[in-house]
Amino acid sequence: LKRAARLAPAPCRWNSGLPMNIGVLFVPQQEAWVVERMGKFHRILEPGLNFLIPLLDRIRYVQSLKEIVINVPEQSAVTLDNVTLQIDGVLYLRVMDPYKASYGVEDPEYAVTQLAQTTMRSELGKLSLDRVFRERESLNASIVDAINQASDCWGIRCLRYEIKDIHVPPRVKESMQMQVEAERRKRATVLESEGTRESAINVAEGQKQAQILASEAEKAEQINKAAGEANAMLVKARAKAEAIQLLAAALAQQHGNAAASLSVAEQYVNAFSKIAKDSNTVLLPANTGDVTNMVAQALGIYTTLTKPQAVKTQDDMPQTHEDSQSPATQMLKAEQGSSS
Repeated sequence: LKRAARLAPAPCRWNSGLPMNIGVLFVPQQEAWVVERMGKFHRILEPGLNFLIPLLDRIRYVQSLKEIVINVPEQSAVTLDNVTLQIDGVLYLRVMDPYKASYGVEDPEYAVTQLAQTTMRSELGKLSLDRVFRERESLNASIVDAINQASDCWGIRCLRYEIKDIHVPPRVKESMQMQVEAERRKRATVLESEGTRESAINVAEGQKQAQILASEAEKAEQINKAAGEANAMLVKARAKAEAIQLLAAALAQQHGNAAASLSVAEQYVNAFSKIAKDSNTVLLPANTGDVTNMVAQALGIYTTLTKPQAVKTQDDMPQTHEDSQSPATQMLKAEQGSSS
C-alpha cells in the first residue's frame, strides 16, 4: 500500500470538467480561464462577466490562483554517512502566470512534486544523519530555492516546503538512543567534576583568606603589644625619674644625709637577716657580732658615694660641734645596748 501511494500521481487542482462556452460566462474569483480560438491561445478571462464566441472560442485550461497544498509522498533517501531514511513533506505553491502554467508543462503539480522529491534526495545526500535533524530549516530553504529555480518557466512559485516525518531504521534508532544516553552521562559527569572543582577552589580561597586575616590579626596584636610595652616602659622610666628627682630634692634639705644614712643602715640589716633564707650557702663577714661596725661600713660606702654632695653642704652651712659620732650611729648603739 505504501509503495502504491508513492507511485500514485499528485492530486489534480480541479474536480469537475471544463466549463462549456455558451457565449456568456461568469468567472469565479481567484480563478483564471485560458481561452483558445480555433486551437490557438486567445486570452485569459478575468473574474466576472465575460463574453465568448460559441464554436470558435474554447475554454482550454482553468487555473486556480489560490495557494495550493500538495502532499509529497514518503520516499527513501541516503545521507552522507550511508544511513537510509524514510522522509515525507508538504509543499505549498501558487500559480503566478496562468499562461506558463498551462503551456509550460503538462502537469504542473506532478512536475513540482517530482522535483521536490529529487531535490530532497540530493540535499539529504549532502548532510550526515546528525545534521539532518539539526538543520531541518536550512534543508527546507534549500529545497524551496531549488524548486523555484526550476519552476520559474512553469509559472509556479514554491512558497514553503515542510518536512513532516523522518523515519530512521530501528538499529540506527537504538544507536542514536545509546548515543543520547552516553552524551547525557558525559554532561552529568562533566557538570559534577566542574562542581567539585569549583567547591575545591572556593574552599582553598576561603582558607587563604582565613590565613591572611589571621596573620594580619597576629601582626596587629604584636604591634599593639609592642606599643603597650613601650608605653609602659616610658611611664615606668618617667615615674622613676620623678622619684629620683623627689629623692634628690629631699636629700638636699636639712638633715637629709642623716635620714638617708638611717635608711641605708636599716636596709643593710634587713638584707643581712634574710641572707640564709634563699640558699644553703651563706657568706658571713668576719665581725658578725659587731653590728655597729657593719652599719659603720655601710654608712662609709654611702658617704663615699655622696662625698661631693656632703662637701658642698658643709661649705653652705656650718656644722655644730657635737659628739664625734652621727645621730644614726648613736641610735643604733642605743638599740644594741638595750637588746643586749
